[in-house]
Order: sequence, then structure tokens, then C-alpha cells
Amino acid sequence: MSTPSRIAVCSWSLQPKSAEDLIAKVKETGLSRVQLYLNPLFEAGDGRHSEGARDAWAGAAQKLALAGIEIVSGMMTTKGENYSSHETIRATGGINPDWNWEANIATAHQAAAVAAALGLKRVSFHAGFIPHDMENPRFSLLVERSREIATFFKEKGVDLLLETGQEDATSLTHYLHAVGMSNLGVNFDPANMLLYGMGEPVAALEKLMPYTRQIHIKDANPSPKTNVWGSEEVVGTGKVDWKKFFAVLKKANYAGDYVIEREAGTTRVADIVKAKKLVEKMG
Repeated sequence: MSTPSRIAVCSWSLQPKSAEDLIAKVKETGLSRVQLYLNPLFEAGDGRHSEGARDAWAGAAQKLALAGIEIVSGMMTTKGENYSSHETIRATGGINPDWNWEANIATAHQAAAVAAALGLKRVSFHAGFIPHDMENPRFSLLVERSREIATFFKEKGVDLLLETGQEDATSLTHYLHAVGMSNLGVNFDPANMLLYGMGEPVAALEKLMPYTRQIHIKDANPSPKTNVWGSEEVVGTGKVDWKKFFAVLKKANYAGDYVIEREAGTTRVADIVKAKKLVEKMG
């Protein structure tokens, strides 16, 4: 399958209020493939789709299929995530917090079941900040938690992909080795490396390429200050060196999807179209 035919868009980037709204907005982009945010399919409401009550998403997969839109993968979010600052997401993100672990393991079970029912082979999520020091007791705890989640995803025949950005490439590589699950891989997001200040994206991709099973197409400028957000930018206008980025993917014979993500700005559809054109040109 050629690169252009492997382009998709993240459903949450389009801020849909219902399955019908998502279909309309995907069609505006000129795409017919989507990575679907799964939480609204099993939760009454959620943070990203503020009006996305369960009834608005009833039968979403069937509606997308009838509209000729393919679901290429899923995404789940954990409970209580707060992206207000580096400090808040460090404290609340992923499976790191102890106070919501039981709720998050339940969310993961539900997401795995929904993904399997939809016939999906990949689900991505942010695991949270992984300690860079492997001797840190939290490192071992997160390894155990990731292994537990990856195990029941594997039982459902689904790969679990860790979003990049909240740790550098070396730390994530060590973590993947420590967890040791064949269905645990990477959803590589070059912009997140810049937004979190966790390394130059192309060098990080080269290191993580053996584990990379999906690519997010997103761009950003880094922050000049430590522990302060960088800025997400329209693809092609930030600091990701897309020519070198795609050269790494081609050298590795990457055969996965290119999923466009846009989480900032008020012209999401137009921005996604620009990203689509860049991927088509690079591919």
C-alpha cells in the first residue's frame, strides 16, 4: 500500500460531537481513514468530546463503515489527565498515579474489549512519565502495570502502543525491554518530543524505529525553557525535519499508517489538509 493510501486522521483532532459529526468532518479533509478515540464508545461522557455522551456514539463503527470510512486503530485516555502544565500531567498522566490505578485498569479492559469487537489491531495511549532511572522503584511499578495491561490486550489480539514524548528515546527503549511484551510497541509522535523537550525527533525515531508501529503526523516548536510546553504548529511550519524524518521511515521500510493529529488552532480541517498534502509529497 502506497504512503498516500495509508494516511488517516485522529478523530479527536476534529473535535466531533457525534459519530455523524465525525463523518462529516473527515469527509471535509478528503480522507477516508481514521484513528478512533474509544472512550466515548464505553463512557457516558469524556473530556475531549465534551458533548460526546454514549448515545451520540452509538453504532459509531457501523456508521463510519457505511460512510466508507475505515477505522485503522484506536486510542484511549486514562482517568484524571490534566495537561495544564508539565507539572500537572506529570502528576496525573497515564498509569503513573496510584489514586486512579483501579479506574484506569478498568478503562484499559473496556478499551481492549471494544477494540477487539471492532477488529482493531492497535490501540495507543500515553503511559505517563516513566522514570529515566531504572533503579527508581516507580520504574519497576510501571513496568508491572504496563505488563498487566499489555497482557490482556494481547489476549484480545491487540497491540498496545505507547505515545512518545513524555520520556526520551533511550528511556523508552529500556522500558520496552523491561516490560518484555511482544504486543507492546510505539506510536511515534515527532511533535511530542519537542513539546516535552525530550529530544530531537529524527534521532529519536532512528532509535525507536524497531518498535514503531504507527506514526502521528504532528509538528511543533520547542520551548526555550525546561518543563514548559513548546508550541504545536501546522505541519511543515515547525521544527520537525520532515525530509529526514521520512528518509528514516523509508530506509526502515516502514509499512504502517501515517495518522495526522492536530490538537491546537481553530482551523483544524484546513490544517489537516495541509498535513495530508505534505505526507503525500514526502511519500
